[in-house]
Amino acid sequence: QVQLVESGGGLVQPGGSLRLSCTASGGIFATHAMGWYRQAPGKQRELVARITSFGVTEYGDSVLGRFTISRDNAKNTTYVQMNSLKPEVTAVYYCNADIKTARWASFNNYWGKGTLVTVSS
Repeated sequence: QVQLVESGGGLVQPGGSLRLSCTASGGIFATHAMGWYRQAPGKQRELVARITSFGVTEYGDSVLGRFTISRDNAKNTTYVQMNSLKPEVTAVYYCNADIKTARWASFNNYWGKGTLVTVSS
């Protein structure tokens, strides 16, 4: 069974940095896009960043220039480096990935359980 497990969240002061990690496991044949979304209290879930298996990246408008997404295909892991953090980015950050579990299967979309990032002094 496919699982996405996030790590790296926590409390950080404004201006600080965090790196989130997400590893996919469980019968994976191939992984296409992996990415991060976030949801703040009372708000809709929004894109933070996505990266394809070819390294093509996409960022949400609010994080351009401050967040960097990367991935290690061999480890089925994606990372997001978050710098110059501001209180308004406080949210639960969710990992997302398109994964197929067999050569003949289609890609299905999976979500992690989320990791809380709190930016506060």
